[in-house]
Amino acid sequence: MRRILSILFLVITLYTLDAVDNNIYSKWQGIFENFYDPNTGLTVFPTLEIPLGGKYEGMGTAYTAISNDISYIESNPSGSSILDYTELAFLHHSWIADTNLEGAIYTMRINNLGIGIGGKFLYLPFTAYNDWGERTSRGNISETVGTLNISYNFFSNYYFYGMAIGTNLKVAYRNVPAIIYPNQSAFAFMADFGMLTRFNFLKFYISRTKNFSVGAVVKNIGPFVLSEPLPSAFTFGIGYSPIRPVTISFDFNYPFSFNSATYPAENWNIAGGINVVITDFLSIQGGFQFKGDNPRVSLGTSVDLDKVSFVSNYNLDLSGRLNPLDKFSILAKMNLGDNGRKALREKADELYLTGLEEYAKGNIADAIKYWNMVLQIDPQYIPAKENIEIAKRTLQLQKTMEQKQQIGQ
Repeated sequence: MRRILSILFLVITLYTLDAVDNNIYSKWQGIFENFYDPNTGLTVFPTLEIPLGGKYEGMGTAYTAISNDISYIESNPSGSSILDYTELAFLHHSWIADTNLEGAIYTMRINNLGIGIGGKFLYLPFTAYNDWGERTSRGNISETVGTLNISYNFFSNYYFYGMAIGTNLKVAYRNVPAIIYPNQSAFAFMADFGMLTRFNFLKFYISRTKNFSVGAVVKNIGPFVLSEPLPSAFTFGIGYSPIRPVTISFDFNYPFSFNSATYPAENWNIAGGINVVITDFLSIQGGFQFKGDNPRVSLGTSVDLDKVSFVSNYNLDLSGRLNPLDKFSILAKMNLGDNGRKALREKADELYLTGLEEYAKGNIADAIKYWNMVLQIDPQYIPAKENIEIAKRTLQLQKTMEQKQQIGQ
């Protein structure tokens, strides 16, 4: 019943949006027309800036410091080293009219090493007519982006979440049939570089999960394509969970150009997002991106079942009609396990608590034995190391006292 209600919530949300008066467009244009950016559209491969889906899109792209699902591959390449599970996802995004994006992503983590591979494909049916209404050409204009990801979480231990560093190596291909426009097909090569860390700050609840995160990314660094620049940008983001079920995020984006005289970069822009956990299997996301005179509002929901998850989003801006079939994306994700990490962590916690019980009983040698077993599972389990040192000093103190008693006798 709860799962059925979750699906009904999504459907009602979409059709509520469809029922909104279309005058919203004229109202938005009147409010934001003063923020028009004359440098919009000077870069190539716009596919790189269209969100494919997932929580990245649902939270308004304010995801640099969150990156805790498979859509990290678009927000922060360091995210693969901190994901809990090996995941495989398929994504579909109905962008505008007949323009669609399809995507697939696979990611896995081996201890602190994360790797991923993904791709997205945008296609647009195109038909050209002459002045007499006769069809002169027909075909599909498409852009394909392939991504190889690798990251590592440095200095991770019991107390410190670690410093995750990652990179995406990307290749893109634009296909424009010669019958439509000759000599416009092109390849592009680029890279992303990102970092992410988490810690506790203004935390008012008990949890081993860190509640504050900071991330930074440099995206789309590469050579010009047909003398035009890629959409390079620097992004700084923060995420904060003031209470356990709520996470809020904020991103500051600063586009830049390697040839600002000929191709000046767009103005800076910002994005904000929120994720609210409703139940153990249902959460909702919302976000807002303020970018020039075309702001975007996003709303989404996530349904997490045992081994399969779904994330659906709807986003609204001024580039299309208010239609639940446009700007709608869905992600279907399979959970392929965690390579036994959770079981090992639980075993280490169990052995650690057993050591505490033995220590409380006065069985100090046994406590040390259990804590050493903890370190065999997790060498970075610092409380076990600290307690072993305390226990050894306690044993040494007991031995010293016994020696003094023997001398006194």
